[in-house]
Amino acid sequence: MSMDNLPPCLVLEILSRLSDSTDLARCRVVSKTFNALSHDVRSINLVCSLSRYLSSRSLVPNLFVTPFKTVFRDLVRASGRVDSVSLGVDKSLAGITFDDVDDDSDDLYLTDTAFVKTWLPRIAPDLKSLSISDFWVQSCWRRSDVLSLISWSCHGLVKLLVRNAWLSVDGLVPMPMLTSLTLEFVRLDDEDLCKINKCFPNLLELNLIGVGGLREPKISLLHLRTCQWSVSNAPLSLAICAPKLANLQLKCIRPRLIVLEASSLSAFDLSIEGTDEFKWINCHSIEYFKFGSSNLACLSGLFRSCKTVKRLKVDSVRRSEHNRLTTFGFETLFESFPLLSSLDLGPGAWHDMETSFCMEGLKHRIEMNTLKELVAHMVVQEIESTLAFIFSVLDNCTKLSNISLVIHHDVDPPVASNLMSRCRNYCPRVRWKLGIWKDGIKDTWVSDAN
Repeated sequence: MSMDNLPPCLVLEILSRLSDSTDLARCRVVSKTFNALSHDVRSINLVCSLSRYLSSRSLVPNLFVTPFKTVFRDLVRASGRVDSVSLGVDKSLAGITFDDVDDDSDDLYLTDTAFVKTWLPRIAPDLKSLSISDFWVQSCWRRSDVLSLISWSCHGLVKLLVRNAWLSVDGLVPMPMLTSLTLEFVRLDDEDLCKINKCFPNLLELNLIGVGGLREPKISLLHLRTCQWSVSNAPLSLAICAPKLANLQLKCIRPRLIVLEASSLSAFDLSIEGTDEFKWINCHSIEYFKFGSSNLACLSGLFRSCKTVKRLKVDSVRRSEHNRLTTFGFETLFESFPLLSSLDLGPGAWHDMETSFCMEGLKHRIEMNTLKELVAHMVVQEIESTLAFIFSVLDNCTKLSNISLVIHHDVDPPVASNLMSRCRNYCPRVRWKLGIWKDGIKDTWVSDAN
């Protein structure tokens, strides 16, 4: 059966699954059927690869590469109703620096409003999802009004993503239909973020990743449910007021003040280098907490007797030997989170706690009877010290029933096997599990030791 004889619905399904719309353009010259049905595809996804970028700048005679913007405009003009557009440059172009560019080209300046005006109005009425990933070398020194243009044109837009741009909010009008917004590696000012709060009032999902230029930013959104906020600079303060927020991932360097008002927050992922003050307002629902810092000692200062947290994951980044003079003990966790039932310790946290134990033992015989599950990522350097620490934890956490020891892949297998065997013999009531960890790779589970 030839391609022209395939059922039209099947051909359309095939064309709709093409991940790169350049292939869609090629299909249009394959057959009359493909050409006709390609106009019914509802999405456009076009990415400029590094090879295409380099080819467009080649000095080889008679080598002509159709401009990327022209290819995209032609795709839009040849399409019918479109509800999803993704336009951008490949991540590999991030390695290109200003020293590699010797002119003021704008051939990949994709948030250029003059360029966006040539295609957006045609498809705006049906557009639900829009993603633009700009070329930072060309966009970072040009302030774009693309947000304003989008807000005036796309009244039914639900999802918006913009990467690698310097954005202006001048002329921005409310977009009540928008529920998901991602701004990644963009430049904004505090007043810009305030206007985003005002013009996108019904956001359910907000991702601010590597947003620079903010000094005292505030998120105030009544309907927000999920938020990922990674602050690239060290702001004076930052605040979040979101009564329906359930999941928050916050990463910042060292703000002087953090204000969090989120009465529905249940899962909180915090990566921080410390802060002078942390104000909690009506945060009484947090059950899962993930904490990362180069100084775990600040944890006890930020959180005092958080009785709602049941599951905790903690890790610390590698620090200098000077900073390691400050120890962080296992029992400190239970001073801050007295009702823990599940604990996951990263290799940095385990190292700090084992070091603290070797220096001082368990300083306070506080109640640790709520803990039932422990996951420990470790590098076994002195097996006797590690065993002494594990046995002390077992003696103090009498209700522990599941322990997973995840050992670094460089540790000799006989050492890991010996460690597990002695742990099982010391406390056979516990269900033991052995795993292997390596940076950047998902944990590998070897076997249950029982």
